[in-house]
Amino acid sequence: MKYLDHIRKHGISLQKLNYVMLALAILISIVLFIAMYRTNVMYQNTHKITENLISWRQSSYELQIASDYLTEEMRCFVVTGKKECLGNYFKEAKVSKRRDHALEDLKAHHEDSVAFHDLNNAMEQSLELMKREYYAARLAADAYGYDISSYPEEIRGISLEARDLNLSKEKKKELAEHYMFGEEYQSQKHTISKHMQNCLDSLEDEMKAGQLEISEKLRHQVWIEHILTILLIVVMLGIVMLTSFMIIVPLRKCVNLIRDERDIPLEGAYEIRFLAKTYNLMYHTNLQNREKLTYEATHDKLTNLYNRRGYDFLLSNVDLETSALLLFDMDHFKQINDKYGHAIGDKAIIRVSESMFGSFRNQDYVCRIGGDEFAVIMVHSDPSLKELIERKINKINENLKENLGDGVPPLSVSVGVAFGDDGVTADTLFKMADNSLYEAKNHGRNKVCFHNTDA
Repeated sequence: MKYLDHIRKHGISLQKLNYVMLALAILISIVLFIAMYRTNVMYQNTHKITENLISWRQSSYELQIASDYLTEEMRCFVVTGKKECLGNYFKEAKVSKRRDHALEDLKAHHEDSVAFHDLNNAMEQSLELMKREYYAARLAADAYGYDISSYPEEIRGISLEARDLNLSKEKKKELAEHYMFGEEYQSQKHTISKHMQNCLDSLEDEMKAGQLEISEKLRHQVWIEHILTILLIVVMLGIVMLTSFMIIVPLRKCVNLIRDERDIPLEGAYEIRFLAKTYNLMYHTNLQNREKLTYEATHDKLTNLYNRRGYDFLLSNVDLETSALLLFDMDHFKQINDKYGHAIGDKAIIRVSESMFGSFRNQDYVCRIGGDEFAVIMVHSDPSLKELIERKINKINENLKENLGDGVPPLSVSVGVAFGDDGVTADTLFKMADNSLYEAKNHGRNKVCFHNTDA
């Protein structure tokens, strides 16, 4: 409660609030980064699992293909007697060894799985079937009258049974074909295929289960990322809204109040309240300083404008960096005095002062600093007001040309303008405005020139 009372009384510190929002944004960003990293890891694991299962399934296919290849090559040898078929058979069985490699690959990752058990059974059946194939090859070799001394040991080591030994070549060939195409052989091949299909089905089920599990994890992870992203967006929008409502809006309000020379209410953030309190103090101090200038001491008796003394005091107390100084000089005033007399000259001065006083804001200071020399101190001004100032001067010169029937001839003024800047002094600002006035008078008078700008 004490903390809330303190906030209501002094306002929220923008610095502390900014630190909190920044820390919250960083925290959410870190968590979001971790979540994204985990999602990427899950995706990589899914990809790896899928690749591995596809590879293992391909290995299983390889065992089936290798088994069928051995069968086809041995059948080719038995039926045609082509020795290259037998050579292909043993090259696959002893060199390529696709069945062995497939089994080793699956064993390395799935030794305890049902898929490996089925594949191993298929391999055992295939090895068992090879004994039948060796016997058929031995029969076929005899049937074709081949010398088996150069044949592999698996063929040379086969001893034909007594009932088969004395068969004719034709009978031996028929028997070899029976061994390779008979019902018993086909039954063993079917058993191998069944084990293979069971292996593939197991791998397929495992892959689906793994993908489903990872997919579910990914779904939850994506939801977490969405929530974190929304939180981060909310924090960023919160920062923008807080900046707008606690800084930009109060500052714009302060600017308008300062232009209207009014007190700034102590509202908003702590920093804004501090600035408002400081400005109000300075503003009332400035008002008190103005009151210290007695009217008689600071005003010109003829025009009721600030005199040179008032001008010097004002110029030393206003914020020069945000002010503009305008120096006025009546064109050909000496000629008016010489031709029409001092009474008309005084009327001319009064007319110029009245036209000037009515053309500027209440917060601006209009001064008569010499016989026919005037100055205007425009507070809270910058170069963006150049066109406005130029229109004011042109309007003053238009009014001064009118014949009011008071004996005052058409008048005009030349004006030099200089805007304050960082670190500018009263002397520097006056010199800049005076140089601009000199430039206006040298370019035909009856005009306004700005420091460092075209007339």
